[in-house]
Amino acid sequence: MTGFKNEQQSTLIGMAAILMWSASLGLFRSISEVFGPVGGAALIFTTSGVLGALILGLPKLRELPPMYLFGCGTLFIAYEIALALSVGLAHDRHQAIELGMINYLWPSLTVLLAVVTRVQRGSWLMAPAIALCFAGIAWVIKSDGELSAQLLWRHVQSNPVAYGLAFAAAFLWAAYSVMTRRFGSGKNAVPLFLLLTATALWIRYSISNEPALVMNYSGAAQVLLLGALTATAYSCWNYGIQHGNLTVLATVSYFTPVLSATLTSLWLGIRPGASFFYGVVMVTAGSLICLWATRLKK
Repeated sequence: MTGFKNEQQSTLIGMAAILMWSASLGLFRSISEVFGPVGGAALIFTTSGVLGALILGLPKLRELPPMYLFGCGTLFIAYEIALALSVGLAHDRHQAIELGMINYLWPSLTVLLAVVTRVQRGSWLMAPAIALCFAGIAWVIKSDGELSAQLLWRHVQSNPVAYGLAFAAAFLWAAYSVMTRRFGSGKNAVPLFLLLTATALWIRYSISNEPALVMNYSGAAQVLLLGALTATAYSCWNYGIQHGNLTVLATVSYFTPVLSATLTSLWLGIRPGASFFYGVVMVTAGSLICLWATRLKK
């Protein structure tokens, strides 16, 4: 009985990470408005990297599998930069939340990539599930306008770099998830990856045209909050998947788009139309069907 109670507590700790990650999208945007897309992202990952190192500790490089260190590390850094910059480069807050939702294609893409690389088996339901996820993104992007290919293309053309980075982020995290499962050997180098992400962003900032950073107490508080949330979330998630119910955690994580959309809307003070939330639900449903498809195929 005690073991079951401990598992429940560990599962709740893991679920706390999902809540913290869901709150990050709105903070990414508001921080970028204060410090700029690149400068803001560099501050965020510097803070989260330092706090992550203090909470989780830095790994010993010689103990990390080379493919995990270099391959997965590169994917992690590319993902974090792509996601942060896509949200930061949005023309307005409404577009920022659209771009953030594109990122949540990663659960279904992770399952798809796992099936393609034969890490996981899947059933015929995979195809309609993936189609439902992309249809949901189309509904998110269309806002309350008439759904058409021309409208969607105009949205993408209005800010191609940001939309390209958002779609790239979804694919990058899917690839990172599959490769980490295959080559990670149970190691955790996330604090190191966060610090390397910060280093890459500071290099990018040094050659960018962004103005010099100016002290802003509200912005600094948000950076500290997001850095703490990021570092704590990784710590909670690692503990949860090691000691809690992995099936429950995996299932609940598929509802992240709905929670993230709600928290982001509240933080940024925006009210997306009904079609936006229809799209978010479609993405979530498609992801859950992808998960179900892997369990049907034995």
